[in-house]
Amino acid sequence: MRSKDKNNNEIPDCLKLDNQLCFPLYACAKAVTHRYRPLLDPFDLTYTQYITMMVLWEQKEINVKELGEKLYLDSGTLTPVLKKLESKNYISRHRSEQDERNLIVRLTDEGANLKNEIVTVPEQMSCCIDLTTEEAAELHRLLHKIITSID
Repeated sequence: MRSKDKNNNEIPDCLKLDNQLCFPLYACAKAVTHRYRPLLDPFDLTYTQYITMMVLWEQKEINVKELGEKLYLDSGTLTPVLKKLESKNYISRHRSEQDERNLIVRLTDEGANLKNEIVTVPEQMSCCIDLTTEEAAELHRLLHKIITSID
């Protein structure tokens, strides 16, 4: 099906913004990360730094390549994030003893302690998003299905 623009030119429905799945995903991601800003500002963290810390709170130590894969970030994006977290003394970076090519990121005591201070952020965010627990679980499942199918 086609409609027409202001100049009476035909526009295929597949090119209408309202018919795109990618646009509401983009707008939603942008809105959610924007909403995190006032919650993370008191901790002097960006959203990307926050999700990096979340991985480290789970793993304590991780190879930079694995961290990038887990966060879907390339090294050009991840390196400045890690440098900033290191300057805040939340992480340390060192070369692997087994393979000098591998850079290891380790959570510091100060970084581990941050977890106790920031623990309310996920709950504060969930209050901003009007979804039931079941809807949130279904959205989570569908988003990961999209990520997996694109990868």
